[in-house]
Amino acid sequence: MSLTSFSQSISSSPYSLYGVGSLYDSDFGEIPSIGSSGMALPSSSFINNLNPASLAYIPQNHFMFDIGGKALVTTYQNSSKSESRNNFQFSHLAFAFPVTKNSGFSVALRPYSSATFRIANLKLPIANSQDYYYLTAAGSGGLNNFDLSYGYKFGKRLSLGASAAVLFGSTSDDRSFLILNTITSIQKKTTYSGVRATLGAQYKIDSTFTIATTFKLPTQINASKVQTVQSVADDVVTTVESNVKSKTDNYYMPLEMGFGISKRFKNNLNMTLDYEKSLWRNTSQSELYGDFVNQDRYALGFTYKTTKNVRKYWDRVQYAAGANFDTGYLEVDGKRVNNAAVTFGLSLPIENTYSALNISYSYGQRGMISDNLIKENYHKISLNLSLDGIWFVKRKIE
Repeated sequence: MSLTSFSQSISSSPYSLYGVGSLYDSDFGEIPSIGSSGMALPSSSFINNLNPASLAYIPQNHFMFDIGGKALVTTYQNSSKSESRNNFQFSHLAFAFPVTKNSGFSVALRPYSSATFRIANLKLPIANSQDYYYLTAAGSGGLNNFDLSYGYKFGKRLSLGASAAVLFGSTSDDRSFLILNTITSIQKKTTYSGVRATLGAQYKIDSTFTIATTFKLPTQINASKVQTVQSVADDVVTTVESNVKSKTDNYYMPLEMGFGISKRFKNNLNMTLDYEKSLWRNTSQSELYGDFVNQDRYALGFTYKTTKNVRKYWDRVQYAAGANFDTGYLEVDGKRVNNAAVTFGLSLPIENTYSALNISYSYGQRGMISDNLIKENYHKISLNLSLDGIWFVKRKIE
């Protein structure tokens, strides 16, 4: 239970006011360094959270831990002004181990979404009118993801995996609407809970080329709310509702289909390429300020290790770079809230062990400058500590 208090993100993106908040990227090991790609990589040196089938390749007697965090410096811009914010976010905590020589298991806790934001005097049009109203809003909380995953290898080429994620959490949302001389305030706390399944597969074409696929099944996240509504006009306060408990619209998560490849070249260069399609439009849900649309995500990454002399530390360091582009699942006034980023990173081995400290830097942009959109420019540093211990091996020398 003590871990739960740290699993919430403190992202301050204004796009967190949509749905259950901004979806969170909590990738393990070296994945942030390669543009969040790697669906076809095995979990042989770190826990690959992108595909449960990868767990089948955990070496015997190797018990893996992965913990991470990230620091963000973000600048928000609209047509009239800009401001910067800094924060540090918990990323994940995970543990994985082999069950048999052909299978592996993992358990992980990470944030799924962040609904922490603060917006003041946002001017928005009134539907079917020439008039405007002003929105002031503040939110906190988000959803957590606690998942159990298992992967099994059939022969030397094919592995299959499955994951069950328990999604839970709550969001607090306080909004004030100024229309003419009347202020209406809504204070709402919504609690969510649900379960989602993921299926995955990896197939080795040969020793250097692997293809993979994943399917995240659609599900609904049950929701209930407690709400207080007040109206202020001519200094007269009218309470419409006071801590009224009620059911609210459930949050629907879409079918997500992914495909990835991993190709290793002779000069120790490895390439990963992923594509993922999320069918948000099929969930038939909408937002007051925008619409859910189908999402496409592309990710490309490269890693390089010299391995000229394993006795030399810097010859064992792995260098990485990547890029990704995400069309986003929100459309506001006919404009997509997309995201693009480039990444660079290092995987630094820890002494003469299989453990490593993965450090990555990302620069990205999200959204655009327009009447009702805000552009985000962010710098992100991710630190993932991947610990690999060998257990239950009898000592050979006393």
